[in-house]
Amino acid sequence: MKQNTTQGLRASRCGIWGWMLFDWAQQPFHTLIVTFVFAPYFAAAVAPNAARGQELWGLATGIGGLMIALCSPILGAVADASGPRKPWVFAFSVVGVLACIALWYATPGMQDLTLVLVAIALAVFGMEFAAVFNNAMMPDLVPRSDLGRLSGSAWGLGYLGGLVSLVLVLGFMSASPETGRTLIGVEPVFGLDPAGREGDRAAGPFTALWYMVFVLPMFLFTPDRPHRRVAGAVRRGLHQLGTTLRELPSERSYFSFLLSSMFYRDALNALYAFGGIYAAGVLGWTITQVGLFGILANITGAAGAWAGGRLDQRFGPKLVVTSSILTLSFSCLLVISTTRSEVLFVPLGQAGSNLPDVLFFLAGALIGAAGGAIQAASRTLLVDQAPASQVAEAFGLYALSGKATTFIGPFAVAAATGWFSSAAFSFSPQDAQRLGVTPILALFLVGLLLLPMVRSRAQ
Repeated sequence: MKQNTTQGLRASRCGIWGWMLFDWAQQPFHTLIVTFVFAPYFAAAVAPNAARGQELWGLATGIGGLMIALCSPILGAVADASGPRKPWVFAFSVVGVLACIALWYATPGMQDLTLVLVAIALAVFGMEFAAVFNNAMMPDLVPRSDLGRLSGSAWGLGYLGGLVSLVLVLGFMSASPETGRTLIGVEPVFGLDPAGREGDRAAGPFTALWYMVFVLPMFLFTPDRPHRRVAGAVRRGLHQLGTTLRELPSERSYFSFLLSSMFYRDALNALYAFGGIYAAGVLGWTITQVGLFGILANITGAAGAWAGGRLDQRFGPKLVVTSSILTLSFSCLLVISTTRSEVLFVPLGQAGSNLPDVLFFLAGALIGAAGGAIQAASRTLLVDQAPASQVAEAFGLYALSGKATTFIGPFAVAAATGWFSSAAFSFSPQDAQRLGVTPILALFLVGLLLLPMVRSRAQ
């Protein structure tokens, strides 16, 4: 039963756990598809070459982000006017699930990539839009003083879900084309063909099935806002959105947070999206090595989100966000400066050193921990900026602020990679990839510069 958290009450334990399980259900999309399995597979085996794969991946995910940027504030405002969030979660979940299933058809070396690129864009659109409305349910579940712990615990649970799903895919489905064996040395289940990379392709349908199963408790047990008068909901929502947008520049803290998060979240998403592709292209990692990198990042991500939620509850979300940006900026610099022959831009004295691998794993651990903390704390910090009656609209604007540059980030990486790969330069494909991800560091720094103007309510 839903209760009024403004009076210090909270939803039932089943309702809270149902909401938290949404993060568990959705995280495999980010872990398996966006970062550690399908994206590196796409760049290494589906696209003509790794640099072109990075470029096409940036275009597809950028288009998905652009669609979210255009739609999310309007639909968030309409959702606030009409009441319930679950119908919106369901509608966009259908889009995301069907798009993930379609990724099975991304065969190695395929000539026409149109279907795959459309599926990637729609998967981003559907899955991340569903999260907009799930996030909007958060303030109705617990008192404000407990939001930091709730958000951090949910995000930590999500990372654990990503970890379990990654272990299952790498351990039992994704096999090396050379050996025919998975990470734990067994043949892939269900007769998946290693030569056809069916284990990597199956990450799409697996993600869809995982999501459908574990999102059910949210629909069944988590309380939702009551229905309001549907007639005129669109008009009322658009009117309120117009008022918010007119007044937003005068709301210094709210406006500054949206701008800051627009840049640092875009940088983080781009870092997730291109980390596995970068490691495969620049360091020559196999899908198995990228998967181990992902396992480590998910372990530290769960720990970082959990610890960040506790720090949020004690010191407020702003401190957590600031320290996380600094950690992510350092990690990004470490990634950019590491190749097979260089560490921190300093040439290695001997060939075949494993130091680049060690440092890249370290960077992955830091990215996971700081990424988990910053995403959990950002949800809490947003709630501090918006009235309780406009939460879905706020998360819609939050999605806009992230997606307005989420397509810019991947596009910038795609453009930079393509530019450095052009005939005007003599860079190798590996160097072009390394230079192509430098816009990510700039986005982190811009977000950090805007953060001092953001306020956080007393805990």
